[in-house]
Amino acid sequence: MAVTARTLRLQRQLNAALRTITDAQTRDLVRAWVDAWNEIEPDLTAALLEQLTAGEKVTRAQLLRSTRLRKALAIVADQLEALTAAAGVRLTGDLRQVVDLAGGAQASVIDSQLPPNSDISDGFETWSRVDERQITAIVERSTQQITSLLQPLPAETYEVVRRELIRGVASGSNPRQTAARMVRRAEKAFNGGLGLSRALNIARTETLDAHRAGARIGRLQHADVLRGWQWVSALDTRTCPSCWAKHGTVHPIEMPGPDDHQQGRCAALPLVKPWADLGVDVEEPPSLVPDAGDRFDALSSEQQLQILGPKRYDAWMRGEYPMGGWTQRRTTDGWRDSWGVSPAPQPSGGRASRAA
Repeated sequence: MAVTARTLRLQRQLNAALRTITDAQTRDLVRAWVDAWNEIEPDLTAALLEQLTAGEKVTRAQLLRSTRLRKALAIVADQLEALTAAAGVRLTGDLRQVVDLAGGAQASVIDSQLPPNSDISDGFETWSRVDERQITAIVERSTQQITSLLQPLPAETYEVVRRELIRGVASGSNPRQTAARMVRRAEKAFNGGLGLSRALNIARTETLDAHRAGARIGRLQHADVLRGWQWVSALDTRTCPSCWAKHGTVHPIEMPGPDDHQQGRCAALPLVKPWADLGVDVEEPPSLVPDAGDRFDALSSEQQLQILGPKRYDAWMRGEYPMGGWTQRRTTDGWRDSWGVSPAPQPSGGRASRAA
């Protein structure tokens, strides 16, 4: 396999371009959620203070009967509806770009693996000649998925905010501190629970999958010179054990993927057929895709522990959790099947350790 330094450089550039898009999405969504909360917070605080200073003890029922608090909560609901609608518009607006980005890059990545001075790539189809209906179908499918996943977000988040806002209410001796504590709980639910965090998860996951669907079209364009695609992971301390295990595996050209976990960073690297199969009688250089096992063994024990966690690390050190067993297929409602981290086995006793 002639995966060259140029191949890996092009793939890194493609990953960086995609990361630029997803980072911009993250900044925009975070800014929108923070700005919305800054508008909501004064009304919530004022409504709570009004109740907490009205008597010696305030119950949840009394809070919920407060006209002022009900109005403040109605504003929360309206803001969540507006945020979700805006998030959908923001995310779907990037879909065509990420599909084009991935599909258009495939020819260059493939060409980087062909023999020097070869004329094989002269007949490559250009991305501009891809059937427009295929790209439109990807965009429409991703738009529907984003809309479907975002739809329940306002109601679910509102309930969490409301619950956290009134949980354990008591006026105590300092109503302002009590109100501030209650509002902080509500803010955490608004920005850190089902609200912003879910929107960010949807944004990155669906954008990545649209990108991969575009790459698949690009691969199929050049199926005559390809033998499949290879799962490539970052192989750093942020890479989960499942993605370490899947790295380097080879899959059919037409298979979608990589179908890693939500927000996964893995990529599908197209693989050119052996040069001999392409009619080129030249010695082919070895692939430069790093070996996951060698790369992991070269890490420090602290880094290995960071990746695996204590239980999995101990099982791996015992020789009872080989890298090939770090991954398992998972099914998640409302999302495609994916590969995630498998649990560590219980100690069996009597097994030799890796250090033995």
